[in-house]
Amino acid sequence: MLPLGNIIKKHGISFHCYADDTQLYISTRPDETSKLLKLTECVKTVKDWMTNNFQLLNSDKTEILLIGPKNNTQNLLTYNLQLDGCTVTSTTVKSLGVILDGNLSFENHISHVTKTAFFHLRNIAKLRNMLPVSDTEKLVHAFMTSRLDYCNALLGGCPGSSINKLQSKMQLLESLPGQENMIILPQS
Repeated sequence: MLPLGNIIKKHGISFHCYADDTQLYISTRPDETSKLLKLTECVKTVKDWMTNNFQLLNSDKTEILLIGPKNNTQNLLTYNLQLDGCTVTSTTVKSLGVILDGNLSFENHISHVTKTAFFHLRNIAKLRNMLPVSDTEKLVHAFMTSRLDYCNALLGGCPGSSINKLQSKMQLLESLPGQENMIILPQS
């Protein structure tokens, strides 16, 4: 990642690397569109470097998310980065398993987590009568607790209506023997 990191630094862009993913980020005011142009130039330079080094920047997996209050980002919503004819500006992106949106409301993330948790809970319920309680607890911890608990500190500022969706799944878990106080979700 050293050559790629040097290229990104030359453009004055901050970045994080996670396995084979690289996240570029900038901080800007709504009226500073020049920084967005810097980001565009950086992505194009990275793509050129990767092409010259027999690597691929997958345009289908490249995304840009503008984060900020709605009233400040409205004029930036017209900004679309094109890469190989694909628009890479997104309304949501997934980062390390957390779905982020431009307002950091986490509504899409909470919806996805509750949907996935309910799916696994239904499957565990189908097996519950065939398994000892200890094995059921292991399944709950493996498939439910880990998902409901993962990155829940990010949800600290979310409205109560959003948190209630997750808490309802937690209440289902608490009805299982030995599951009391297993998950602590942030209070709104």
